[in-house]
Amino acid sequence: MQNEAGVLLAERPRPEAVRGSPHAPWFAVATVCLGAFMGQLDASIVTLTFPALGHQFHTSLAAIEWVSLGYLATLAALLVPAGRISDAAGRKAMYLLGFAVFTAASVGCGLAPSLPVLVAARVAQAVGAAMLQANSVALITTSVPGNKLRSALGTQAAAQAIGLALGPTVGGLLVHGVGWRWVFMINLPVGIAGLIAGRYLLPRTRHARPIGRFDTGGVLLLGTATTAALLAISAGSGLSVPAVLPIAAALLAAAAAVAFIGRERRAAEPLLALDQLRRPVLGGGLTAALLGYLVLFGPLVLGPYALAAVGVSGAATGPYLTALPLGFALAAVLGGRLLPAGLGNRARGVLGLGLAAAGMAVPALLGAAPPVLVPALFVTGFGLGIFTPANNAAVMAAVPHRAAGSAGGLVNTARALGTALGVALVTLLLHAGGGSGVQLSSGLLGIVAVAAGIVTLVSADRPAARTQRP
Repeated sequence: MQNEAGVLLAERPRPEAVRGSPHAPWFAVATVCLGAFMGQLDASIVTLTFPALGHQFHTSLAAIEWVSLGYLATLAALLVPAGRISDAAGRKAMYLLGFAVFTAASVGCGLAPSLPVLVAARVAQAVGAAMLQANSVALITTSVPGNKLRSALGTQAAAQAIGLALGPTVGGLLVHGVGWRWVFMINLPVGIAGLIAGRYLLPRTRHARPIGRFDTGGVLLLGTATTAALLAISAGSGLSVPAVLPIAAALLAAAAAVAFIGRERRAAEPLLALDQLRRPVLGGGLTAALLGYLVLFGPLVLGPYALAAVGVSGAATGPYLTALPLGFALAAVLGGRLLPAGLGNRARGVLGLGLAAAGMAVPALLGAAPPVLVPALFVTGFGLGIFTPANNAAVMAAVPHRAAGSAGGLVNTARALGTALGVALVTLLLHAGGGSGVQLSSGLLGIVAVAAGIVTLVSADRPAARTQRP
């Protein structure tokens, strides 16, 4: 009780008019959507800066990709601990702090004088993003009635998709109009709006979960494993480093991963409850989420180079790439209406991933000319827009409300790892594949979508009525 009282005192209540409104849950959803919009706008814009950053700092794509990979590796390491802390300290308080850190770091990115400073500012940005993303799904889950959960998560997915959809077009205009620095500065007005909305529209945390003994060693091992693995892939993508580094990084990643699993099995308060991940609906759902986001973000790295290879100018790249997130947005908004109401999460997921695999198979077989690439990207995005809300709903319905922050952190960790792998693997294939790199990358993304569909198919779809409730 004392801990709960401390949490409630740390978070200011909403105004009575908001708290008593029948639309209060949707006010909270709308506020979370601002963060979702900003995060995905940032994610889809940043990949379009790669050519400009390479020209600005006179370095290779393998070095420039760390503007994304440094952010994503940090995010992946911090999402679960941020969720654990939020369950104890208050999700609203952590969410607002995350908005403030992310916005301030975005300004730092826009002012960065060199690539190392830009990467460091992106790492700081990821600290704020971890506090935002670890709480986003949890705030929705604890604000919206269970029978409206999939609709609410679909709305959040639509906000993410709108950010993704605007990213390529807005990013292209900014990069080729006023310069790459404004790609980061655009987060400032959105961040200010999010802070104001969060203060007045988000509910206080009602179910506190004691944090217990914090697994600092687990955080360090997870961060080491992910960063070393990404460095090994990046070193093979043309990064100017000693030849021994890829092997050393791969060995370090493997050793850190083994040590992390061993520690989590022994720890009294593990960062990841591995026994819970053995449940198909959780372990399978998170694995499918990772693979799905790999397929979603891989084309955003692939696209500018694929289109440049067929003569499309950099300024015109954005509108073509918008087809992917536009398909995602339409499916997230309309998918629930177009599909039968009785169709379960697993069936929706398999259907969506099948469409994504079909979409990626087209450029793998026929090349990346705009008449081929644009409809392929739209179909891929549409399929992933069906899959993502259904998969997230299945994962979140399998955990009690008191652990929603930790579960939301797991969902977003899977997203960060999938995004990072999408960036790293596509960059590797573009470098290694030469003239056939675009088709090799497209083929890999199609295979990954099939693998995600298989994982989803064999994962149990747990009805919401059986969900544990506090």
